[in-house]
Amino acid sequence: QVQLVESGGGLVQPGGSLRLSCAASGSIYTSYIMGWYRQAPGKQRELVADITSGTSTNYADSVEGRFTISRDNAKNTVYLQMNSLKPDDTAVYYCHAEGGPRENYWGRGTQVTVSS
Repeated sequence: QVQLVESGGGLVQPGGSLRLSCAASGSIYTSYIMGWYRQAPGKQRELVADITSGTSTNYADSVEGRFTISRDNAKNTVYLQMNSLKPDDTAVYYCHAEGGPRENYWGRGTQVTVSS
């Protein structure tokens, strides 16, 4: 059974950087689509970025050019490099794995706060 654990969140000043990690306790198959979502207070959870079994990536318009998603299948880990952070990026960030229509896994989230 797959369990996802996020880490790397914290407090950072505007313009700073953070790197989030998502470690899977079980095997994340190469066919899984891995993604990062975020949810700010009073807002719906939204997709930030995802990456396919290959190298294809997809980003929300609000983060494209600033964030980079990557995966290391050998380490069962997914990363989200966040640069040029803005206060609007403040949210709880969740890791997600999709193995198929009936196979979805969520992490518990890690807080990212961008404030001066």
